[in-house]
Amino acid sequence: MSWTDFYRRREILDAAVRQARRAPRAPLSLAEIPGAADEFGTEENLLLALQYKWTQLLSGYLRAEFADPDEADLPGDQVDAVTRAWRQAQHDHEDLRAALDGALERCPALEPLHRTELHMLALTAGLAEPDEPADEIVKVGQTLDALMRAGDTGPVRRRGPVGHLMRLLAPSA
Repeated sequence: MSWTDFYRRREILDAAVRQARRAPRAPLSLAEIPGAADEFGTEENLLLALQYKWTQLLSGYLRAEFADPDEADLPGDQVDAVTRAWRQAQHDHEDLRAALDGALERCPALEPLHRTELHMLALTAGLAEPDEPADEIVKVGQTLDALMRAGDTGPVRRRGPVGHLMRLLAPSA
């Protein structure tokens, strides 16, 4: 893929997200997105590309949250870090997430990718072990996903050093 192709695909994906912003549950009209039919052929292929984009974004937010090794060993911090990463990604890319959520029911090809995301969230949060049955891990991921969506939808701020210290001292009080 050339840089020209890369930028063209990116423009098409951005246009698809803008179209989905108007009606997230409505099918994407490739005819209304210049170049989409030629580049992706079907709505399903376009949605799969959008899901790939979301997965890349979410993975980046997760890597950023887990970049501080000093905080990785704190009890419950993995769940907090995954929650912060997911909520920040959702906040920053709300239209993309809404488009994928709206398409999940009508596009069966998204289901295995969504299950993989739930699996990743459960494992990364430390709520499941890799040797557990995949369906059980996905159920844990679904629960975590529901809790993250039900909570405060604004970006989750990383706690500062004072908040971190207070959290460490709280169990000893």
